[in-house]
Amino acid sequence: MPLVTAHLPGVGGALKSRPADFVVEELPLYLPSGSGEHVYLSIVREGATTKEIESALGRLFALPSRAIGTAGMKDKQARTTQTFSLHLHEGEPLELARRVEGELGLRVLSSARHANKLRMGHLLGNRFRVLLRDAHPEALTRAQAITDELSAHGLPNAFGPQRFGADGDNAERARALFAQPKRGWTAELLLSAWQSAQFHAWLAQRHALGKLPGLLEGDVAKRHDGPIFDVLDLALEEPRLRAREIVPTGPLFGESMRWAKGAALQIEESVLRESGIDAQALARARLPGTRRAAWIYPRGFELEAEAQGLWVGFELPKGSYATVVLREFTKSDALSAD
Repeated sequence: MPLVTAHLPGVGGALKSRPADFVVEELPLYLPSGSGEHVYLSIVREGATTKEIESALGRLFALPSRAIGTAGMKDKQARTTQTFSLHLHEGEPLELARRVEGELGLRVLSSARHANKLRMGHLLGNRFRVLLRDAHPEALTRAQAITDELSAHGLPNAFGPQRFGADGDNAERARALFAQPKRGWTAELLLSAWQSAQFHAWLAQRHALGKLPGLLEGDVAKRHDGPIFDVLDLALEEPRLRAREIVPTGPLFGESMRWAKGAALQIEESVLRESGIDAQALARARLPGTRRAAWIYPRGFELEAEAQGLWVGFELPKGSYATVVLREFTKSDALSAD
């Protein structure tokens, strides 16, 4: 996708030189109530994947993976504050937290009980604070201009490079799964990369038409508080679009995905046709499909210059990628996929 701030000079800088340069904090959808069968632990971790922390917690408390919940996956090369839920009927939360700190060497910020397991998507978004090392000498001034532009206009809700694997070939590797479907975590990872690649193809077509973040009749739009709906009257919906109450959504193709209508449907059908995968292949792979907001508006920008470089802070809704925003600042596609 073209940069929305391509007309502004970038700040350069190196991303993720070390985990402490990339700080992520989950913004919870709700706080634990203080009672229930699940223990919520807010954990600070570095240099480990979400799956690795889940496995370590499972071994420590003799829990199967299904008894451990998280709201989202986080990068390995980051300092992340992330909440995990443990289905433990017994034990005081503070004592369980001490075991995690003492035996796993992880820092626990809070521990409390709650009635339900933490599930994917149970968060409002994420707060990022990222150091761009060795940025341009005029980085602060340049970054302020970029911040103003992104605050005013937003940007496409593209996927970050980590979605496509270390070698960037996960989407292509997924093609074999449509001919010979397989299940399991690896298969799901590859298929999600294929969906993401087609979403990017859809974004490119809409951008070429000048319809991002604009609406087409027949679009499936999304309200900021979650529900999606069909756009039947452009004159009625465009003021809501300008007010940032709604955004168009794009396809993450699957057999049960909600399709657009009219002119918007033609673009979606074109993208799927050009991918070489048809509806029968989607059904064979048992790929459910869903829709994704096409446009995002980062909030809460903060900039701080220091000797090592430039700190950039901002908030994003859940499922959005910080690397997509940071690309606007660095003007470089060479961002880590770890």
